[in-house]
Amino acid sequence: MQVVFHLGAHASDEDRLVKTLLRNRATLNGSGLVVPPPKRYRMLLRDTLLELRGAPADSAKQQEVLAAVSDINPPDRIFFSHEFFTCIPQRVITEAGFYTMAQAKLKPLANLFPEAEIEFHFALVNPATLVPALIQRIEGASYESVMVGNDPRALRWLPVIRQMAEVSKSHKLVLWCHEDTPLIWPEILRHITHLPQEAAFEGDFAILATIMSPEGLDRLRAYLSEHSPKTIAHRRKIVAVFLEKFGLRDKIEIEVPLPGWTDDLVTEITANYDADVAEIATMDGVEFIAP
Repeated sequence: MQVVFHLGAHASDEDRLVKTLLRNRATLNGSGLVVPPPKRYRMLLRDTLLELRGAPADSAKQQEVLAAVSDINPPDRIFFSHEFFTCIPQRVITEAGFYTMAQAKLKPLANLFPEAEIEFHFALVNPATLVPALIQRIEGASYESVMVGNDPRALRWLPVIRQMAEVSKSHKLVLWCHEDTPLIWPEILRHITHLPQEAAFEGDFAILATIMSPEGLDRLRAYLSEHSPKTIAHRRKIVAVFLEKFGLRDKIEIEVPLPGWTDDLVTEITANYDADVAEIATMDGVEFIAP
């Protein structure tokens, strides 16, 4: 059995991935992938993790969980998604640093199904946009309460992923950048589902629909229907052209009105992020989906 855990990151997904997969449940079940609705597993997995305290689940406990979340038992491949798998939003940034709890959550998750092939899937997010997103998401939060004294330049993904890769070295760790999602969304879906690139999939335009005008999306669909892309790279180039012309700027360009944040600081944070991503993409133990 293969088990896929989609871990977030926070402010990167809003459950679009699991919702898109659920729209294709009949097809996916036929190919051996089970996608349970989140309400069937999120509280159950949380309670089971608390009960096990990191120890491997025995056969009876595994069967109990699978019977509760899936009508196919055992499934060939099963998908779970929740950004809280790593931590709650209030713990993304702590006095100890950035995503310091993530590495400690991987082994307990894998121990839910200790004999299974485990995959962890995770989208990186530019801290320059993640911080304001966390402030908006956490009720009653302020810049000071979210940052807890951290310098925003210290919010670096490289040490986080190094630790996650070390802990998960016997499992697959699949990463991508949230900012690239409009261009690589179909590949993410097929990577998770193991469907071929040419397979029909309802929801291929789910991300583009949130950042492109309806007129532009209709034109893109029509263009792709009439001019079938020869390669993945060709399709991405076409999408990029349509995004440039029909993209909704208020959805693509995020303002960052935070205390003490200047354009120069945002540029520095983004440069650090780009440098971290470049190194992470070549890291041993990481499978990186890039545009």
